[in-house]
Amino acid sequence: MADVYLSKNKLEGSLIDAFDGCQSLDRLDLSHNYFRGSIPESIGSSLKLSFLLLGYNNLEGEIPRQLCELEKLSLIDLSNNHLFGHILPCLKPTSKGQMEREASLNPSGNSLGVEDRQPPIPIALPVPVEDPSKNKSVEFTTKSISYPFRGVVLNYFTGIDLSCNNLTGEIPAELGNLSNIKALNLSHNSLTGPIPSTFSNLKDIESLDLSYNNLNGEIPRQLINLYSLSVFTVAHNNLSGKTPEMVAQFSTFNSSCYEGNLLLCGPPLAKNCTGGTPPSPVPRPQTHNKEENGFIDMGAFMVTFSVAYIMVLLAIGSVLYINPSWRRAWFYFIGESINNCYYFLVDNLPVPARFRRFQPCV
Repeated sequence: MADVYLSKNKLEGSLIDAFDGCQSLDRLDLSHNYFRGSIPESIGSSLKLSFLLLGYNNLEGEIPRQLCELEKLSLIDLSNNHLFGHILPCLKPTSKGQMEREASLNPSGNSLGVEDRQPPIPIALPVPVEDPSKNKSVEFTTKSISYPFRGVVLNYFTGIDLSCNNLTGEIPAELGNLSNIKALNLSHNSLTGPIPSTFSNLKDIESLDLSYNNLNGEIPRQLINLYSLSVFTVAHNNLSGKTPEMVAQFSTFNSSCYEGNLLLCGPPLAKNCTGGTPPSPVPRPQTHNKEENGFIDMGAFMVTFSVAYIMVLLAIGSVLYINPSWRRAWFYFIGESINNCYYFLVDNLPVPARFRRFQPCV
């Protein structure tokens, strides 16, 4: 039995004895099921294993170190489980095409001396004949999208997806030695420490997702040399310092790739590294001479207006109380005003006949 494809079948149970006697196992896809328990250490006996897809299950425990013994392993998907512990620094996924190329470039296994080196000769690798048994597609998340891969292309693709688990500790610097890896997803864990500067050696990487962790420190400036990188996100960490220069492929990454890092500054973020605050907006041209930068405190305005109104009423009352002549004049004025208002209403508004007019007492 070389290939096992049992993805999306609602299977459940433990994998404790699943790899006993599976030395010839090549591709294993058990993703999108309900398997539980830990990944058995007996997986190390499957020395020919190239694809290990166990994502979207209920697996627990630590990642077994026996995975480091699988030298032909190219795709590792353990995402969306409940795995904990540290990331193994010895993981070294290598594509089948890369191993064939290295073997053809150096078939004897010995390094050539300086005097024996010749100018490189273009080598046309034979295109492998597609085996119908290998025509089954496998899903792997890269560039934030789950793609179905099938056929010969799988011989030249390498990737690690450990996202959505409970992994802790620092990211091993040894992962920076995976110069041929295409996709690395470590998002949605509890990883700490800095981003390894060795990641600048990932020359072929196209998708790097380190978001939703507890990473700190600065983003290595050397990452701008990853010219194949098309998806990059370090959002929602504790990173600080300046973002990488907006050059080459990094000029295509927007602010969402860096958001959620309060101490991170520089473009494309709005936070300026020099002043620590976003740049002030360009002032609008004024169309008149009146200042527009003032404002009214409505609470203070209402209190001031009420106090002033009460003071005016008290002042008028005090004057009328002290001076009898002014008091008589004031009441005479009020009476005349009431009479004038009354006669104005009687002369200008229609009044039903049943209502009797009466003269006010003067």
